[in-house]
Amino acid sequence: MKSIFVSGGARIGVNAVIFQQVTIGSNTLSDAKRVGSPQIGDNCYIGAGAKIIGGIRIGNNVRIGANAVVYRDVPDNAVVVSGEQITMVREKPMDNRFYTYHGRYVYYDQGRWFPVTDKVVLANLTGGPVPLDPDLERTG
Repeated sequence: MKSIFVSGGARIGVNAVIFQQVTIGSNTLSDAKRVGSPQIGDNCYIGAGAKIIGGIRIGNNVRIGANAVVYRDVPDNAVVVSGEQITMVREKPMDNRFYTYHGRYVYYDQGRWFPVTDKVVLANLTGGPVPLDPDLERTG
């Protein structure tokens, strides 16, 4: 898991992407405002070196930038960047899937790998134009 620390009381939803040197830690100081462990929603993307500390809730479809320190609740569909926990909320959910190339582009979902068939996603991954293959359907 490449130096990822997850506190025993933390809860992480399905399809989370967590990069190296991330800490998801409890706060057990008796005089702290947010005692407890983080609760992280589904489809979250947590960048390298991020720190998520205390009894906070991270919503669904959230992106946390590299080296961000998160110590307050984050709503659904938000992006958190480093600094004084700057949070931007988007109306539309983001695609936080983990894509990789194994002879073809695939993504991980619910414990399985699936081929990428979305023309726009394939174009973004390859840096090329949208494929004209009529057999490819937009499946998300």
